[in-house]
Amino acid sequence: MPASSPGTVPRATLHLFPGQGDFALTPLVKGLLAHPPLRDAVAGVFEEVDRVAVEHGLAPLGPRLVSDAPPSGRDLAEGPPGTAQLALFGASLSVHRALCAAGRVPERLLAVSFGEIPALVAAGCFTVPDGARIALRLGQLLHDCPGGLTLLGAGEETAHALVRTAGVALGPSWERVVVGCVNDPHETVLAGPLPALELVEKLAHERGIPATRLRLPFLSHHPSLGRTAAVFAAFVGNLPARPPLLPVHSAVAQGVHGPGTDLPAALAHCLTRPARLPETLRRAAPGPALLLEAGTGGALTRNARHIVPGALARAPLADPGFSWSPHPVPVPVPHPGAVG
Repeated sequence: MPASSPGTVPRATLHLFPGQGDFALTPLVKGLLAHPPLRDAVAGVFEEVDRVAVEHGLAPLGPRLVSDAPPSGRDLAEGPPGTAQLALFGASLSVHRALCAAGRVPERLLAVSFGEIPALVAAGCFTVPDGARIALRLGQLLHDCPGGLTLLGAGEETAHALVRTAGVALGPSWERVVVGCVNDPHETVLAGPLPALELVEKLAHERGIPATRLRLPFLSHHPSLGRTAAVFAAFVGNLPARPPLLPVHSAVAQGVHGPGTDLPAALAHCLTRPARLPETLRRAAPGPALLLEAGTGGALTRNARHIVPGALARAPLADPGFSWSPHPVPVPVPHPGAVG
């Protein structure tokens, strides 16, 4: 990590936990070959994740990741429902633990959508096996939520205007296209049924606005998913939960999960409510901070740089120049997510 000038030394470290839209296994597999802290973290996390996988009749993921023929994203997508979500959960938590082992222990966590699951485990709210069970159950439920998500290279105001012009902003909730995520001032994600999304994408292309369908074969962040959200909340509510030992800033809740948070409801809201990163990040990092992405991609890091110009934001697995060498931790921080 390059040294910062005295005026820009970060006062806090945040780990950013991304959603499902920027997940690929290749960066994780490559990182395992080069970085011992990451190898150790993956071994420990997936040992626990794989117990849950086997409970539900899925093949263990850990041994496959370190094999000569690791699975691809397509392999995960073609596996039983929930396989990809288990892998993403394990990968995000592994990156977080590896960063902690390298001395980059966070004072705060920030989570976008699915990222709330590993973030809450990192904060000590759930055990790793229960976090894996939550991730798996979410993947199984999403499998039965037809629709899609489209990444739009435009801000929220333009996104709303496109949806209105395309004529898909009104009607029954299951027919509407809505803004599902605000990633930064110039990037949003639309959620809705596929025929309606296609109308908005066509209009966007006609106007020269980038519109890319995400490779996620389900709907999320949509008001029509209320029943699914209720089923998910009931499932999470049957698992033991503890108050977070670190602040968890939620892009969906637009606030901080603390001792009084209804965690099952908060996780379920990720199915029905939009995620808004700009306001959340500005509240989580009001001053100089080191922002480290606990995922396999770099999209969240890019968004962070657009939201806070000049931010010291890094995506360890997407940045070949990132150093995983151990750094001293100035003040020991009790952190169960880093050790178990």
